[in-house]
Amino acid sequence: MTKPAEELYLIDGSSYIYRAFHAMPSFSSSQGCPTGAIFGFTAMLNKTIKDRNPIRIAVIFDAKGPTFRHELFTEYKANRSAMPEELKTQIPYIHKIVRAYGLPVLSAAGYEADDIIATLTDAAVKSGKKVVIVSGDKDLMQLVSANAVMWDPQKDVVYDEAAVKAKYGVSPQKLTDFFALVGDSSDNVPGVPGIGPKIAAQVMDKHTCLEDLFADIENIQPKRIKEKLEAHKNTAFLSRSLISLNFETPVEVTPDNLVFAERDVEDLRALFKELELKRFLDELPTKKSLDFSGYCVIQSMDELTGWIDDFKKRRRFAVDLETTSTEPTRADLVGISLCAEEGKAAYIPVGHTCGPQLPKAEVLELLRPLLEDASYEKIGQNIKYDIIVLRNEGVSLKGICCDTMLASYVLDPSRRGHGLDDLAQTCLEHRTIPIKELIGVGKSQILFSDVDIAKAYTYACEDAEVTFRLANILHPRLISDGLGDLFDKLELPLIPVLVDMESAGVLVDTDYLQELSKEFGEILSNVEAEVHGGAGEAFNINSPKQLSEILFNKLGLKPTRKTKTGSSTALDVLEELALVHELPRKILEYRSIHKLKTTYADALIALKNPRTGRIHTSFNQAVTATGRLSSSDPNLQNIPIRTAEGRKIRRAFIPAEGHLFVAADYSQIELRVMAHVSGDERLKHAFSAGQDVHMDTAVSIFDLPPEMVTSDMRRKAKAINFGIIYGMGAFKLGGQIGVDLKTAKRYLEDYYRMYSGVKAYMDEIPRRAAETGHVTSILGRKRLLPEINSTNKVVQQAARRVAINTTIQGSAADLMKLAMIKAHEVLGASGLNAKLLLQVHDELLLEAPEDEAEETARLLTDAMESAYELSVPLVAEAHIGKNWDEVH
Repeated sequence: MTKPAEELYLIDGSSYIYRAFHAMPSFSSSQGCPTGAIFGFTAMLNKTIKDRNPIRIAVIFDAKGPTFRHELFTEYKANRSAMPEELKTQIPYIHKIVRAYGLPVLSAAGYEADDIIATLTDAAVKSGKKVVIVSGDKDLMQLVSANAVMWDPQKDVVYDEAAVKAKYGVSPQKLTDFFALVGDSSDNVPGVPGIGPKIAAQVMDKHTCLEDLFADIENIQPKRIKEKLEAHKNTAFLSRSLISLNFETPVEVTPDNLVFAERDVEDLRALFKELELKRFLDELPTKKSLDFSGYCVIQSMDELTGWIDDFKKRRRFAVDLETTSTEPTRADLVGISLCAEEGKAAYIPVGHTCGPQLPKAEVLELLRPLLEDASYEKIGQNIKYDIIVLRNEGVSLKGICCDTMLASYVLDPSRRGHGLDDLAQTCLEHRTIPIKELIGVGKSQILFSDVDIAKAYTYACEDAEVTFRLANILHPRLISDGLGDLFDKLELPLIPVLVDMESAGVLVDTDYLQELSKEFGEILSNVEAEVHGGAGEAFNINSPKQLSEILFNKLGLKPTRKTKTGSSTALDVLEELALVHELPRKILEYRSIHKLKTTYADALIALKNPRTGRIHTSFNQAVTATGRLSSSDPNLQNIPIRTAEGRKIRRAFIPAEGHLFVAADYSQIELRVMAHVSGDERLKHAFSAGQDVHMDTAVSIFDLPPEMVTSDMRRKAKAINFGIIYGMGAFKLGGQIGVDLKTAKRYLEDYYRMYSGVKAYMDEIPRRAAETGHVTSILGRKRLLPEINSTNKVVQQAARRVAINTTIQGSAADLMKLAMIKAHEVLGASGLNAKLLLQVHDELLLEAPEDEAEETARLLTDAMESAYELSVPLVAEAHIGKNWDEVH
């Protein structure tokens, strides 16, 4: 039997770096290092290794500097712009990753990666080996033969001789001459003008090479093709010289030397950890840094009593719950895990469907004194969830000293993940047991209550121990980084406030929502008919592909942005097109009504909790980089209020019978923060004197007395005032208020002359951030901004805007959190029965008995206005009503 030929895999590294760079989003690590190209390249590398399991392999890169082709033709690749700085910084990391994978890295000065691949392919084939060229570069198809194929892992397409012939109409052996005629605009290879792929394939099909073609030039038909070839004969041969691959590139290796060495897992782990590439970090072999031998299942009340006595002596422990749902108000308790020392943890099963376990009621009663005594310090990961679940079981968890999710967030709010698995990898270099190994995924997923206790206890104990260990690492870092007060006096005290709000939930009028859904459905039908009429045909408005066809092909509108699949029909694109055509405006109207119907009118009905009859949103403390709270499941902070239809959704939110809504919102809090932090005397005076700041700005910018300032002028002044906070430039401002660029620039110049202190502050903040690498809020919240020193000017300018925006928005967010804590305390101490329900940006919504509404409003505004002392007054305005729309 003939021994099968060995396969050599030659990866075109340079081609894949560029492909990855242009294909992947432009994202960065929290330290500001761009990682898009690194991610895309590593994904390709992983696919090659996993799918093909190669033994012989190499990754080939272009060398720096000009090549021999530049000597032949100085304009070779002259049309290419310089490598973007964002990509340039990623290439060294890519090389390190390749070497850490145990792969040979090759390049040769004066030559391109294609030449090295050609040389090694030729040598390998001659020695009886099969070659797989890993690339998407058409130039390398010249090398395809009976023993060499090209594989593009991104498209998962293999090109053999037949595939090349089918694609270009000529065999791989004729491809060099074919490309010489067609040219290559990407490399500035001229080719023969007027000769495209179809004609080139026809003439080369009848000839063996260019020499044969030009020897037979008199027989070329039609005449115009013959004349083009004759006129550009020298260009054709020059193009072939540029396209031809060099089979004698000086390389110091042979195909036999190119062996897949052993991976350096620790180097890869360090690189992926530094670059925050969690996907690849998770795929590395498990590094188990925890010893599970100290884990146990508590199976008797005496055993539980012993653990409780031990915890009372230690006075500090981590607690973690296993439940049946990620929604705490719907979750049933399955088990409790506890840890008070590293290497030792216990799991108490109380709600599994099978297996020996202790009665839940008896366990909770025995644990109650420990859990409800605030003198015993408790640690948790997203402990707000556990508090709500235990509250539903009649236990009030007190004495929270650390939430590891919040600790990570306060240390670095820009970090992508603050989950337990991520933190275990980052801080402990330990990979936790994936939950999917216990409950599965998709349709086959089971509840945690159905997991065998013998499997569940290790997972649960690990969660508790990891949380305990993380607290020992993260909390000291908070202190050393000067963030202890922010954590201990703001974020932790906010937890019980949010617990009460989430537990309370909010009522919705489902009958009203059903009627509203019907109304929106009728409006949608009418708008849809108008859209189809304007387009001249029926089509699926929700299909980006069909919509793009109508707007850009049929109507001939000019696309403003491209995507991978064609012209974009995103919201901002349609808003721009709506300025010049009626149909995009109607489509925007359709989308708005469609969202109101599906996301709110229909969805809110389904989200009503059957246990409470209310909707319970989750308030997230560890999501936004500025420190603002966010809302999810459902997001009640995103209900539109500027349209009549959006306000109809708010009318569905109602207080309980015999109650009213009380809402209070801060007046221009971000502008007041700007006045405080910038120290601008004019802005401070305006707020201290109770003046209309927007009117004051309009008077100066338009150089008119107040009585001559129109509402439109005041609106523009308001846009300028708030636009400054968001770092808005003249171009964006002009688009927002409907003026040309020159006028917008003049408005900004007038504004900065008027508020010179604001201008000085806005110049100072980015300078300071560039020196320190971060910005801070009034209360000391830090946001790291390493990208502010990026050599990429676009990235740097974006970071400068973020620096200003974060300082103002972050401070306003901190003040709102202080206000929530104070309002919660004041109302609790007052004996009133009012409940905080929602926080939406600068607004708090409460539910109060009708006879307590006025007093609740007074206490609420007092608490908000006295939450923190600024150099200008904090002003809050309260309203009382029978639904959410009435109080806004």
